[in-house]
Amino acid sequence: MIAEILTIGTEVITGSILNTNAQYLAGKLMDLGIEPIYHTSVDDNKERLRNVFKTSLDRADIIITTGGLGPTQDDLTKEVISSTLELPLERDSSMEENIRMMFQNMHRDMTENNLKQAERPLGSQFIENSNGTAPGIFINKNGKKIILLPGPPKEMIPMFENYVAGLIKEDYTIIQKSANLIGIGESALETELKKLDVYTNGFEIATFAKDGEVEIKIIGKGKVRLEVEEKVNEILDIINKKFSEFIYGYDNIPIEELVLNRLKEKRFKMSLCESCTGGLITSRLTGISGASEVLDRGLVTYSNQAKIDELNVKPLTLENHGAVSRETAYEMAKGLIEKTNSDIVLSITGIAGPLGGSIEKPVGLVYMCVMTRDNYKIYENHFTGNRTSIQNRATIKAFYEIFNFLR
Repeated sequence: MIAEILTIGTEVITGSILNTNAQYLAGKLMDLGIEPIYHTSVDDNKERLRNVFKTSLDRADIIITTGGLGPTQDDLTKEVISSTLELPLERDSSMEENIRMMFQNMHRDMTENNLKQAERPLGSQFIENSNGTAPGIFINKNGKKIILLPGPPKEMIPMFENYVAGLIKEDYTIIQKSANLIGIGESALETELKKLDVYTNGFEIATFAKDGEVEIKIIGKGKVRLEVEEKVNEILDIINKKFSEFIYGYDNIPIEELVLNRLKEKRFKMSLCESCTGGLITSRLTGISGASEVLDRGLVTYSNQAKIDELNVKPLTLENHGAVSRETAYEMAKGLIEKTNSDIVLSITGIAGPLGGSIEKPVGLVYMCVMTRDNYKIYENHFTGNRTSIQNRATIKAFYEIFNFLR
């Protein structure tokens, strides 16, 4: 079964909102054994929508649309699709009564245009909307399943999970598993993967690069779930053995969450002192519920004076070696662990650019020091990209080094 996700709305096309609906639906369709081969977006224009929908009919077995089911003039989805399928719209008296009652319960006056939401293509069925006035619609015609869903995620997501999934689920299995790696580039990874005996019919292996990390995604397809799962696990085992030094986790669990969980297991408190990342590492960690159990403090010691005042970095160290140096990273970490009751600390100092680099110390040079009460390790890194990319890559690598140090 081939599926197409059709997102309708000028606000999506112009970038006013992020198309999270397509991302959500794609993942859910895979879970149901349905391949979302096409993602298409189109603005609120009748002719363009008609042309896009005709193309979808030619190439997909299941078409899911989001958006354009509301009461206003630019809500065109139902009208255009009904016309294209040559299914006249009919007013449903029960749905009309539901909409009237909904407005009455909300103590709001209902304008007449809201009643267009009580219309459905001949032979189709409504899908209940528990969080809004616009019901979804399910059409089954000529072997094609067409589902019209509202655009707001708070309405679309529960509608899909409560009603739509049962209408389209296939007797087919698609299983996805990911390995997440740091410290190896995508091109080198792909080259090494091709040397392994992991490629087989019905199973896809792909790599995806992100800032500072790479994902290996394994997608297995078949009718017998147990067989597909066993083969996916077999492939994952081979990948694990080959790339164990680079793999930090699986199935896209953020590395900061793995670090937090490891700290909890060890009952460790951690503190951070950041220069070039400006608090980004601390921010990523505090973005996870439960961070208060492990994080003591995060200091942004951006200037030389801050490093001296807050971390007791020696002025002579800064004069002789500079703020971006192994020696300064060490003294930052040492000053922080002596200042706190933390079990482990990380310091980071570097040149994020685009200015400030030199031949000896180019943009992208970053030093980190991870330290406990009885051990420490200093890491020299050379990152590429713009300022944001360097900061993001340094943040990911910092979590990776903490994670490795803990294990």
